[in-house]
Amino acid sequence: MAKFFEEPSRTFSEYLLIPGYTGPDCTPDKVSLRTPLVKFKKGEEPALSLNIPMVSAVMQAVSGTEMACALAREGGVSFIFGSQSIESQAAMIRKVKATKAGFVGSDSNISPEDTLADVIALKNKTGHSTMAVTENGKADGKLVGIVTSRDYRVSRMDKATKVSEFMTPFEDLIVGDENITLSQANDIIWDNKLNQLPIVDKNQRLVSFVFRKDYEDHKSCPLELLDDKKRYIVGAGINSRDYAQRIPALLEAGADVFCIDSSEGFSYWQAETIRWVREHYGDTVKIGAGNVVDEEGFRFLAEAGADFVKIGIGGGSICITREQKGIGRGQATATIDVARARDKYFEETGIYVPICSDGGIVHDYHMTLALAFGADFVMLGRYFARFKEAPNKVVTVNGTYMKEYWGEGSARARNWQRYDVGGEAKMSFVEGVDSYVPYAGRMKDTLDLTLSKITHTMCNCGCLTIPELQRDAKVTLVSSTSIVEGGAHDVVVRDENFDSRAK
Repeated sequence: MAKFFEEPSRTFSEYLLIPGYTGPDCTPDKVSLRTPLVKFKKGEEPALSLNIPMVSAVMQAVSGTEMACALAREGGVSFIFGSQSIESQAAMIRKVKATKAGFVGSDSNISPEDTLADVIALKNKTGHSTMAVTENGKADGKLVGIVTSRDYRVSRMDKATKVSEFMTPFEDLIVGDENITLSQANDIIWDNKLNQLPIVDKNQRLVSFVFRKDYEDHKSCPLELLDDKKRYIVGAGINSRDYAQRIPALLEAGADVFCIDSSEGFSYWQAETIRWVREHYGDTVKIGAGNVVDEEGFRFLAEAGADFVKIGIGGGSICITREQKGIGRGQATATIDVARARDKYFEETGIYVPICSDGGIVHDYHMTLALAFGADFVMLGRYFARFKEAPNKVVTVNGTYMKEYWGEGSARARNWQRYDVGGEAKMSFVEGVDSYVPYAGRMKDTLDLTLSKITHTMCNCGCLTIPELQRDAKVTLVSSTSIVEGGAHDVVVRDENFDSRAK
């Protein structure tokens, strides 16, 4: 007879936190959201930690280069999607790693033989008015000048005019060498009243730019997640098929941490992938695994050598695994169960394996609940897909700006490796949908609000760190009636738009 779990499978919306004592020193500005990303031994520090407990999902519609840089700036990590060729994924990793804090790679490049019409077209495409003029028109070419909006007037110039005729030539530029520090670069910018400083190597090839406008941005990002070379930390998704070719290429490109991207992690193939990594790289390469939903699945991956374990099957907003297969578990129940398994494993072995709650996050407070239930960090897809920095397109649907959002198990992604169970190299049926999410603009604005909610809630619970929240949080189940009570009820909510029209 099948094994039956006595407790029902529950979601985050079925729980609330009970306030704890808030002392005079328990204020949001004193809360630390730092949390381990990879496993560590008792008494030691993890090799990689997050400054905020959030990572972006291994998805085509979520984790590209711009998102990776933006999230690392705020203290989190993106896992660049693996459902692409090894070469293109490695190129994305290189682009992120080429971006030091404050040093921006050029994505607007043009050659001296191009024309004003080409400049206008490129500006419309990228939105950037500063363009590097290189001999070959590529980002790594020899720098021969730059073009800014001050170098031309569209209304008074022939669009066939060559760039070489109106660009600022290299000999008139102030540049920095590739060994310059960000502080030195900013000093040059301010001393010479520049808007940007091109950085070149000894062969005059363009390395990056430092922009005046980024100065305040970087001063306001104290949680930036950087490696020892001041480059952004970036992760990469891999599968359990071509890892022997993909991992070396991504390591060479600079990937800091890997995640096996799979809908179900309690499998021979994930254990084999981790075994191969340990055989070839020992513990120097960091690799997470998943997804699992119970103690047995966690124990399997922890003993296989995973650096972190992801929790969640079928809880994502675009995931229909539960509908298609009837397999999965409520995200709250799964997180509680796996957290207990993680703590038990730590007591037995002295090795702490961080766990990541992946899916089932509908509201911001669900993130705080996931942390209180034992998750060390959360992985988010829909949340990040809404932002400008995500690689998906902005479209209009019925007059409303939306962003396209599709699951890795959808027909659009065709990521059969994610659902591989050792059969043929194809998808027999889909486990994800193609959808839209409301466009939310720049990530930082919304992320700051989300983090504020988390830190304020932690203070309401009397906790200043995530370990304190996991240890001291008080949680209650809620009835369906009390869920209704928790929102606006028994009133007519004012419609601000109606009020303004009435005036």
